[in-house]
Amino acid sequence: MIITKERFWEIFRFGVVGTTAMLIHYGIYFVLLSYMNMNIAYSIGYFLSFLCNYLMSSYYTFKTKPSLQKFIRFTCSHGINYFVYLGLFNFFYWIGVPEKLAPFPVYLIAVPISFLLVRFALKKSL
Repeated sequence: MIITKERFWEIFRFGVVGTTAMLIHYGIYFVLLSYMNMNIAYSIGYFLSFLCNYLMSSYYTFKTKPSLQKFIRFTCSHGINYFVYLGLFNFFYWIGVPEKLAPFPVYLIAVPISFLLVRFALKKSL
């Protein structure tokens, strides 16, 4: 697959938005971890970063106008992502990665999958 200049910058912007969403997610997770179950803290962080991610992905990454249909497709793609992320998160915790660090290997594995799903949700093409 040849990466065009336009696709390169799209991937770059996806990285900026993804990093921002990851920081929001991890920050919320880290704070809430002291007060509740790790899966609940992880889920709350995921949901709040999801809302920010939708707006940033629409306007900045893929330069599309948000709509109800795109939000529904984005939500479906993130529903898939959520279960991939949560499964990997619990797997890494199960194999001994400390709960405060378990999200990081998840991000490394799940981000490429997320790019394809989100791109398809917002642009209907890979």
